[in-house]
Amino acid sequence: MSALNVYRFGPATGPAVLALHGVTGHGKRWEHLAANHLPDVRIIAPDLRGHGRSSALPPWTFEAVVDDLVELLVAETADPVTVVGHSFGGASALYLAQRRPDLVRRLVLLDPAIALEPDLVGGIAESLLAEPDYVSVARAREDKLASAWADVAPDILAAELTEHLVPTSQGRFAWRMSLPAITSYWGQLARPFVLPPRDLPTVLVQALKVQPPFVTPAFLAALTEHLGDRLTVHEWDSDHMIPQALPAETAALIRSVL
Repeated sequence: MSALNVYRFGPATGPAVLALHGVTGHGKRWEHLAANHLPDVRIIAPDLRGHGRSSALPPWTFEAVVDDLVELLVAETADPVTVVGHSFGGASALYLAQRRPDLVRRLVLLDPAIALEPDLVGGIAESLLAEPDYVSVARAREDKLASAWADVAPDILAAELTEHLVPTSQGRFAWRMSLPAITSYWGQLARPFVLPPRDLPTVLVQALKVQPPFVTPAFLAALTEHLGDRLTVHEWDSDHMIPQALPAETAALIRSVL
């Protein structure tokens, strides 16, 4: 059986969009965007390995993530798909396009996180290990509002808490994810970047409020030189959670490439 739990939105047939969430996230994060802004688009949104309701078994590497996605795509559709990836999902999309270009029609990278500074991702992983859960749902909400979720609509944040926050055996609350897997994935984000095939149409959105930027100058320069006029870059006045903070704009961008 597949390692992935998969959410499917829109029609059951037709050209598909593979939507990949960020680290610590889940596939159902795409539900609001899909249902309210792209109801006529077929969207396949898995919980990536170690996230949500998918398998938490190792290995926890980009290669394992790609293996899972290849199995999913071969089972779901005979045609190449448009891949929309946010953050860690954007990095996963790049690895997928590099290893299996025959499965990818185009890329939409939403503030992709790849080749980040080791000190940055190491510090994030250590802080997660130090405080992996919350005393209450209210405390989890406060944590989100103090981070990149500050500009996300209240109803979308409420849906995130309902879906993704679960009680622990110690009477506290934690995100529905594997802590060992997530810790490993933060380390994966310090690996050198990979680039897609030169002929693959690619759209990249950089969130200008993210400092230091997840889209590093070195990656953006290499991608620009590599793809030339196959690359379109947008700079949005947003924090990191682009699909949740700007769902209408994100949906319009996705529709424009379809």
